[in-house]
Amino acid sequence: MADGTDEGWRARLRALLPWFGGAGHDVAGKRLRRPFVRSYGRYTSLQFTRRQTQSRMLTDAPDVLLIDYTRTMLGALLLRPRPATIGMVGLGGGSQAKFCYRHLPQARIEVVENNPHVIRLRRRFGIPDDDDRLRVFLDDGARFVSARRGRYGLLLVDGYDETGIPAPLATQQFYDDCRDALADGGVAAFNLFCADALDHVARLRCSFGAGRVLVVGEAKMSNRVAFAWTGSTPAADALQPQRALDALPAAAREELAPVFARVAQAFGA
Repeated sequence: MADGTDEGWRARLRALLPWFGGAGHDVAGKRLRRPFVRSYGRYTSLQFTRRQTQSRMLTDAPDVLLIDYTRTMLGALLLRPRPATIGMVGLGGGSQAKFCYRHLPQARIEVVENNPHVIRLRRRFGIPDDDDRLRVFLDDGARFVSARRGRYGLLLVDGYDETGIPAPLATQQFYDDCRDALADGGVAAFNLFCADALDHVARLRCSFGAGRVLVVGEAKMSNRVAFAWTGSTPAADALQPQRALDALPAAAREELAPVFARVAQAFGA
């Protein structure tokens, strides 16, 4: 995106909103709840209420994927081990952004977050500042994805507010746009922590095709992670977890090896 375009100037203005009068609302004017940071024991968490944790990290190891489903979502790397460009919907405490920034140095990472209060806390969670590899955008996630046709080798969708998955991230149009935002052979992973997860899966199957959607449950949590991809469906015997792991640094292999094995098993390998 060129700095001189209208969209470039709009993006710059959106990036400035958290520091000026827009701090209490999203870019559409909706008033947003202000999260807070809670530290306890070994952990630091991002919360909207005392009973609801949006993101949690190990205070002394902020790049570790602490929560099970965040590792499962990165099982998408089994299908696309070295994505050139990664898109993320939802920043939170930046667990996956930090992991990808550290372990996937070849990738450019673009994160969209609609809550300026969340973005203002990025340094509390050890999220690097924007540079030529990482950029965080203040924008509506659905609008952002719709404008990035064919851009991402990997797309991670984990956009939540205090009520759950926001309505704009639950429509058939949004899932169609996620499909269109993928490059050829791209893969997306969706965190489905909601009572109507099967409705989301049905929309994904409508967008990608029934044979291009795989759902993996979390044994210790209520989450489901749905994977969806473009192009041909890989044959089970063509999935090679060790080859995908070999493309990662040792620390990342340790975290993702069990996930790759579980995702390959779900494919029937």
